[in-house]
Amino acid sequence: MTYGDKTAVDGLSLIVERGSITAVLGPNGAGKTTTLETCEGYRRPQYGTVRVLGLDPVRQRRELLPRIGVMLQGQGAWSGVRAMEMLRHISRLHAHPLDVDMLAERLGLADCGRTPYRRLSGGQQQRLGLAMAMVGRPEIVFVDEPTAGMDPAARRTTWELLEELRASGVTVVLTTHYLEEAEHLADQVHIIDHGRLIASGTPEELTRGSSATIRLVVDRELTPAAEAALRESVASWSNAHDVALKSVIFGQRSLEDVFLELTGRELTHD
Repeated sequence: MTYGDKTAVDGLSLIVERGSITAVLGPNGAGKTTTLETCEGYRRPQYGTVRVLGLDPVRQRRELLPRIGVMLQGQGAWSGVRAMEMLRHISRLHAHPLDVDMLAERLGLADCGRTPYRRLSGGQQQRLGLAMAMVGRPEIVFVDEPTAGMDPAARRTTWELLEELRASGVTVVLTTHYLEEAEHLADQVHIIDHGRLIASGTPEELTRGSSATIRLVVDRELTPAAEAALRESVASWSNAHDVALKSVIFGQRSLEDVFLELTGRELTHD
């Protein structure tokens, strides 16, 4: 996909397995939103092939739409509509929707159901957007920044709902700026930059380390004295072998560490 002289998606190839939570990560402008919008049928790829549930998202859009749920960045709600009015309207567009009241209760929308959309907090708007994506019992749901603006309790509830979706066989495709969210939820992570796929794997595979990383795994927490002795030993080893000791890190390599190594950029909100 190109926009003028800018290539937004450049020979990107990836597969999302059914019944999984897959995170698509990338810096701002990496091409992840364009990629998801192509999968959702909002954009037609200029080259290549896209299939979602075996269907072409553009040519077979009428067949695909009842089977997917989409949580848009802008949420897709009218400014003056009340939260529960919007959710009930979306539910009536589906043949076998989930129970609207149950869904609203789980997502904490019951207390703001009569509030106009424009007066909802950012977190409440996110929860309504997620409910709208889920209410039609989709086979695959695309969720874009599902917990942005949520407090920790609401974020945890959203995580539980996404995990319940996966347990019921629903495929979840997730974009997020919270790398700990991807590390916690995702079965598979795809990292893209400048429109290209630069790394794929489970969170465990991606954080396993590299040839430049030395990690010591012990069976119990180190005492302060033991940790100090280890640091001294490492410093002595580095002097003996003329190796510059840049840092000693105690703890597990995170997905954020991997992301920074691969892209050289922090993952920030648009």
